Amino acid sequence: MRKKQVISNAVLYLFLIAVLIGTMFPLLYTVLASFKSNAEILTNPGSMLPKNPTVNNYVQAWTSDSFHVPTLLRNSVIYTLVNMFTTLLISSMAGYVFARGHFKFKKLIFYCFTALMFIKTGGITIYATFKVLSAVHLDRSLFALMVVHLFSIPIVNIYLIKGNVETIPTAIDEAAKIDGCSFVGVFFKIILPMLKPILATVAILAFNSSWNDYLMPNIFTLTAPGQRTLIVGLMALKSSGESAASWNLMLAGASIAMLPVLVAFAFCNKYFVKGIAAGAVKG
Repeated sequence: MRKKQVISNAVLYLFLIAVLIGTMFPLLYTVLASFKSNAEILTNPGSMLPKNPTVNNYVQAWTSDSFHVPTLLRNSVIYTLVNMFTTLLISSMAGYVFARGHFKFKKLIFYCFTALMFIKTGGITIYATFKVLSAVHLDRSLFALMVVHLFSIPIVNIYLIKGNVETIPTAIDEAAKIDGCSFVGVFFKIILPMLKPILATVAILAFNSSWNDYLMPNIFTLTAPGQRTLIVGLMALKSSGESAASWNLMLAGASIAMLPVLVAFAFCNKYFVKGIAAGAVKG
């Protein structure tokens, strides 16, 4: 039995190592290739290590007029942080209301929200969104897109927070109400501080989703290149006349774009796992 267990563990570890290599290979290749010259990338794309490493790609990407990293980075940071804050606010309040609130048609409303997870409208609603924005006198811009996100329904995050709120004993709410706390007061003073792990999980998910969002920021900034996010600017670099074949700059830009997500996950990984695990246990 011990021999079978050792063999089983060895096979499992080999499988996990293979998955790790397959997952890390594109990231590692991107980072290493970002230190190559464009000629080396085109003539020897199969090589992992650069023959003559250079940081000039990052300097060019940072100072390029067509791919101005500081501006794109500023737009990405603003767009991501605003969306992350609104997602946290809407998800936490909605999750608390659906877990603790008592009102008519609560289940029906929650089922309607849940149905949104199984309905993918794709680009069908884009024209309607533009018409609504035009009616409230908002031009097509990154700010308008942030307003659109403010009225979105992050049902997956609501599910996560609702599950975590349900693990908190209702006796805590009752004790707070006896001391004079209202329904809203219980949320902000009692429940919200106890939701830090799951809020960190939602924050990471929202950060990753907004930072890597391409389609909607691209559509909303077509007429405003100065408002492009880093991901949109990176893809625009590929089709620009100046650097259509400048893979060295694209890889340098991609490495810069990956860094904030990796840093965020590295610092919040403990809370991310803790938040997911806490929502999985009810009682």
